[in-house]
Amino acid sequence: MLSYILRRLAATIPVLFTVAVMVFLMLRLTPGDPAAIIAGDNATTQQILDIRTKLGLEQPILQQFFIWLGGLLRGELGESFFFRKTVFELISERIEPTLSLAFLTIVLAVCIAIPLGVLAAYKQGTWIDRIVMGFSVIGFSVPVFVIGYLLIYIFAIKLGWFPVQGYQRIGGGIWPWFRSLVLPAFTLSVIYVALIARMTRTSVLEVLSEDYIRTARAKGQTEMMVLFQHALKNAAVPIVTVVGIGVALLIGGVVVTESVYSIPGLGRLTVDAVLARDFPVIQAIILAFSLVYVLINLLVDLSYTIFDPRIRY
Repeated sequence: MLSYILRRLAATIPVLFTVAVMVFLMLRLTPGDPAAIIAGDNATTQQILDIRTKLGLEQPILQQFFIWLGGLLRGELGESFFFRKTVFELISERIEPTLSLAFLTIVLAVCIAIPLGVLAAYKQGTWIDRIVMGFSVIGFSVPVFVIGYLLIYIFAIKLGWFPVQGYQRIGGGIWPWFRSLVLPAFTLSVIYVALIARMTRTSVLEVLSEDYIRTARAKGQTEMMVLFQHALKNAAVPIVTVVGIGVALLIGGVVVTESVYSIPGLGRLTVDAVLARDFPVIQAIILAFSLVYVLINLLVDLSYTIFDPRIRY
C-alpha cells in the first residue's frame, strides 16, 4: 500500500510540471498586456514599457519560465501584478470561502443524492423513479448561473430568508456562516445531486439482483437494512468514483457560483486575475486546483479497499 501511494505521489510531479508549462505558455501567448491594464487607458507607450520592464515581461519567455519555476521550487509563488500582494497572501485570504462552499456542497449533494438514488432503484418503474430521473435530466441541463439567479429571486428577494450576496466568515459565528452559504451550496449541488443520484440508482439496481440480496431478505431483514447495509455497501465503488469526480468538477462550478453570489473566494479571484492578466495569480491557482484534483483521485482509489476488501494495491 505504501509503495503504491509513493508511486502515485511521484507520478504527480510530471503531471504538475506539464500543467505548469501549458498554463505558462497559454498565458504568455494569449492576447492582452498586463502592463497596459495596470497603466490605464491614458498611459503613454513609455509608461507601459517601464511597467513591463519592472514586471520582468520584457525578458525572453524561456527565461521568465525558469525564474518562475525556480521561485516555485523554493516555495515562492511570486507577487501579484494587479493586487500588489504576494500570491500566497491572496490565496490565504480567499481559500476559506472556497473550501467552505465546496465542503457544504459535497455534504448536501451526498446526503440528498444517495438516498434519492437508492429510493429510485427500489421503486424502479414507479412515479418516484421517474421523478428522480427527471430531476437528474434537469440538473444536467440547466446552467449553474440560471439556478443561482432563480434561487436568489425566490428565497432572497421575494421571501427574504437568505442574503442576496456576500460571505460571512466562520469566525463570526456558525449560523451567519451557514446562512450565507445555503443558497450558493444548493445552487452548486444541483448538478452533483443529479450525477450522484443517477449513478447510485444504476449501481444499486445491479446489486439488487444478486443472490446475497435474496438471502438477506429470506433471513427476515428489513428492506431498509437490505438496501443500505447490503446493497448500497456493495454498490459503493462506482458511487465513490462519481463523488470524487464531482469534487474535482467543483473547480469549474465554484468560479461561476462565487461570481453570482459575490463570494470572495478562489473562484472569484480567478475571474479577477484573468480579467487583469495577472499571470502569477492565475498560474498559482491553476496549479493548486490541479494538485487538489490529483490528490482527490488518489484518495478515491484508496477508499475502494474500504468498501471492497477484494481490491488490493
